[in-house]
Order: sequence, then structure tokens, then C-alpha cells
Amino acid sequence: MANKRTAGDSYVRLTHPWVRENGELRPATWDEAMARAAAGFRHATLTRGENGIGIFSCSKATNEMNFLAGKFARQVLGTNNIDSCNRT
Repeated sequence: MANKRTAGDSYVRLTHPWVRENGELRPATWDEAMARAAAGFRHATLTRGENGIGIFSCSKATNEMNFLAGKFARQVLGTNNIDSCNRT
């Protein structure tokens, strides 16, 4: 499986998505992985409402990346729950 530590403390780069099925990870197509992610977002918002989901963005990311994360949260997911830990 990808992302395991190898000699020299380097990581193996992921080249395809993985999905969990029956407790085990297996390779998947990009379409399947995106469909599962969308279904998870949809399930969370339908069962818990718009505030049942949130986004966490890295404070070390660029301003542009944090802006896009906020835009995605508000426009696509319909929530204002976003945190980037930019409090210092």
C-alpha cells in the first residue's frame, strides 16, 4: 500500500485513490473515489443538516488555498464551519 515509510524516511507517492471496503483498503478508480466522497458529504448534510459538516484547512497553506477551502465550504457544502488555525 502507498504512503508506507521506506528506507531513507521517504514516502511512496500515491498514484491512484484507495477506498475502504469491508474494513480493507483497495485501489479504486477516480470516479468511484469521487462518488464515494460526494456520497459521504451528502449523507452528512442530509442526516445532520448543513452544520453537520466542516472543513479544516492548514494554517501553513497559502492564502489562496485557504480562500478556496472557505469558498468550497460555503458554496458547495453550504456550511460556514471552516477553520484554518490562523490564530497566532
